[in-house]
Amino acid sequence: MKLHEYQSKALFAQHGIPIPKGRVTGTALEAREIAQELGGRVVVKAQVLVGGRGKAGGIRLAKSPQEAEEAAAQILGMTIKGLPVRKVLVDPAADIRAEIYLGVTNDRAARKPVMMASSAGGVEIEEVARLTPEKIHREHIDPFLGLRDYQARSLAAGIELPREHWKLFGQIAAGLYQAYVESDAVLAEINPLVITGDNQLQALDGKIVLDDNALFRHPDLAEMRDMDEEASAETEARKYGLSYVKLDGEIGCMVNGAGLAMATMDIIKFFGGAPANFLDIGGGAGADKVAAALRIILADPHVKAVMFNIFGGITRCDEVARGILAALAEVNTRVPMVVRLVGTNEEEGRRLLADANMITATSLADAAQKAVAAAKG
Repeated sequence: MKLHEYQSKALFAQHGIPIPKGRVTGTALEAREIAQELGGRVVVKAQVLVGGRGKAGGIRLAKSPQEAEEAAAQILGMTIKGLPVRKVLVDPAADIRAEIYLGVTNDRAARKPVMMASSAGGVEIEEVARLTPEKIHREHIDPFLGLRDYQARSLAAGIELPREHWKLFGQIAAGLYQAYVESDAVLAEINPLVITGDNQLQALDGKIVLDDNALFRHPDLAEMRDMDEEASAETEARKYGLSYVKLDGEIGCMVNGAGLAMATMDIIKFFGGAPANFLDIGGGAGADKVAAALRIILADPHVKAVMFNIFGGITRCDEVARGILAALAEVNTRVPMVVRLVGTNEEEGRRLLADANMITATSLADAAQKAVAAAKG
C-alpha cells in the first residue's frame, strides 16, 4: 500500500525530519488561501500515486496566491496515468542549492534493510542505478542494532555532503529508519532531500510503501489507502478476506491455499495457457465467500475459462460447490468452467455440480489441460 506525498511527509515529521510547512487541499480557493498564508510563492503538487507528475504538468510553481488558485484549478481537473487528481499539496517554494536521495528498503538477498544515499537527488533512483550506479552508496542495517551513527556518517561522506550538515543528516537518516520500522514499510524514501538557500536540510518530497500483511497492526495507516489507485476487483476481494491479484491471462483461477494457487498457475502455463488472476479463497471458505470470488473472476472481460482447484481439508468441497451455484444464479455467463474437487465431501460437491454443465477433472494436470482447451475453444 502506497502513501501519498503529503501523508509520507507527515509521517516523517513525526520522526523529526524537517519538511516544508505546506498543507493539502481539494479546492482551488483553499489553495489560494494556503498560498497567502505561506507568503505567496508556492509549489502546487498533484497528490496522485504515480511517478512522472512533473512531466504530466501536475507540479507547478506559483508566484502569487492568484497563480496558486489557477494552478490548483487546472491540476485538480487532471488525470495522470489514468488516476484522477483529487487533492493538491501547496508547499512554500524552496531555494534549492543541492538535491540528495535518501531511502531505506528491504534487501532480500542480504536478509536485512539497506539504506541508500546518492548525490543525484531529484531523479528516479532506478535511473541512477542503471546509468550511474557508482553514485549510490549503501549501508546494510542489522535489525537488532538499528542504524548506527557511523553508518550515517559513512553515507554522508560517500555523497560528499559538506561536513557542517553531517549531524542533521544523521538525525534525518535515523528518523527515516524509525519511520520505516515503526510503520512496517517495505520502502521509505526522501527524494529529494535538499540543501536550501539558507543552508538547511529539508525533505521536499517523500514516499512510503507499506507492507499490506502488517496493516492489521496499523489501522490508522490502513485508513489512508487511496481507492483510486487500486483495481476495483482487489478492493472487493479485500472486503471478503480474499487474496486476489489480477494478471494478464485468460483463465480465471479459484484455489484454496497460496501454494496450491501458485502451482495451479504454473501448470496452466505449462500446458500453454495463461492465468488471469491469483485468487486464494483460504481455508474454511463458506459458500458466500466462494460466490464473491467467482463474481470477481467473471467480472474480468478477458476471462475465457475458469478453473477451480479445491483441496478439501478445512475447506469443504460441498460448501465450495454451493458457492459456485450461488454465484452462477446471480451472474449470467457462458464462460466454460473446469472443476477439480478433492478431499472432504468431494462426492457431495460433485453431485451438487452434476447438473451445472461443468467440466470435471480428476487430477490437476487433467484440469489444467481441459481449462486451456476450453479457453482456446
